[in-house]
Amino acid sequence: MPISSKDTNLRTAAVIPAAGRGVRLGPGAPKALRTLGGVPILVHAVRAMARARAVTVIVVVAPPDGAAEVRALLDANGLPEATDIRVVPGGEERQDSVRLGLAALPDDVDVVLVHDAARPLVPVETVEAVVDAVRGGAPAVVPGLPLADTVKSIDLGTGTVTGTPQRALLRAVQTPQGFDRAVLSKAHATVTDDVTDDAGMVERMGVPVLVVPGHEEAFKVTRPLDLVLAEAVLARRRVNGH
Repeated sequence: MPISSKDTNLRTAAVIPAAGRGVRLGPGAPKALRTLGGVPILVHAVRAMARARAVTVIVVVAPPDGAAEVRALLDANGLPEATDIRVVPGGEERQDSVRLGLAALPDDVDVVLVHDAARPLVPVETVEAVVDAVRGGAPAVVPGLPLADTVKSIDLGTGTVTGTPQRALLRAVQTPQGFDRAVLSKAHATVTDDVTDDAGMVERMGVPVLVVPGHEEAFKVTRPLDLVLAEAVLARRRVNGH
């Protein structure tokens, strides 16, 4: 049954797809297994979800042949015992991995967060804002930030500009994205088009997606420069006692 009204007691779980290799960070270990402050990026992402009181279950979707390695990695890094953390093998594409993560959730989970493993520093306040909005009745919720840059649409064939969207109407979308479980499950069962995020799948069904304020520290670590920035944020948090 979809969530139809405000309910603050709904059980919430997070799915973290971490099966990709992350080619933009260069050769070597999968992106999620690179270290940040000496700790794998994936571990930071799991801790970020576990800090939210509402999240009681976390499913990490590992590379298809790497579930045992990821489980050992998590066990070696002292994650919160109060959170049920499960590891399942993923698929070839991100959508396959999220679907496998959904299938591993307990039946009594009502709200599902999908979080990029490559966003290790998302603050707990952002996670809780997404959860609260879904518990408040929104079928799908994404955190988003206003754009600092002007954006141009172009013709891929010629490279010429075809338009300049109004920046005030645009948002850079982050994760975790939150969903009524029934809505997300239906999207994964029915939408087969190639989309870049789960909210895009829900949009294809005509379901409204609510945007809540994102956070500048919830950026995605995809390039070497992002890793430098993430190290700086982590160092500042340590100085400030976070």
